[in-house]
Amino acid sequence: MERWKEAQLTHLSCTTDIDSAYRIALGFAKNIGFKFFAFSTTYKTRNNQLNTIGRHNFPAGWNTGHAHENFSIDPAIAHCNHSMLPIVWSEQLFAKTPALWEALEAQGIQHGWSQALHDEESGLCSVLSLARSHCPINPLELYENLGFSVFMGRHLHQLVMQSLPRKPPVPHLSPREIDVLELAAAGKTADESARILNLSSRTIHFHIQSAIVKLGVNNKISAIIAAIKAGYLNSPAIPGG
Repeated sequence: MERWKEAQLTHLSCTTDIDSAYRIALGFAKNIGFKFFAFSTTYKTRNNQLNTIGRHNFPAGWNTGHAHENFSIDPAIAHCNHSMLPIVWSEQLFAKTPALWEALEAQGIQHGWSQALHDEESGLCSVLSLARSHCPINPLELYENLGFSVFMGRHLHQLVMQSLPRKPPVPHLSPREIDVLELAAAGKTADESARILNLSSRTIHFHIQSAIVKLGVNNKISAIIAAIKAGYLNSPAIPGG
């Protein structure tokens, strides 16, 4: 590896914020012949709304974010959503979305390629794209730069992950606590649950109280609702009182 590449990638690996990392990655991209560089990660908010965080220096007339009117049918993005193999932009790739290809040509960014990173632990997908206005990308150039793009993409992805709001850990309920909550959600009293599970009423109350503490709520009804939200129970009609 050329010394300047090693130095820039080492510098990138030491960054701890997304803005600094993006600036270094952009400089690296320009040094290997790409004027434009974009990186984005799409995630769900607590309200299950899709949101995208990232950086790019694409022309002002081109929106690389999810708000672009044709973003949902972008074939490069569609490819990245299910594959980590790099995809080179071409007129053939955009054959079913000619308006997008015309927009790329109009903005001078038609010679580009995208690379996805799928994070199995978080379930998130990040997409890195390099583009320029001249000279098509040949297979040798793609091969030579693939390792660099993967390295940059992984580091940027980790920094984005650190900036996302952390989800509270899901409390662990025991099988017996789940059984008791399921019966309570079905409207069974402690005595009825005790007969069904062949336990004492006192033990039923013990499991209910244990679930209440684990779920961080104040009463049985709130525990049932919290257990439903955490995926432990289905969503029945909640009994009153």
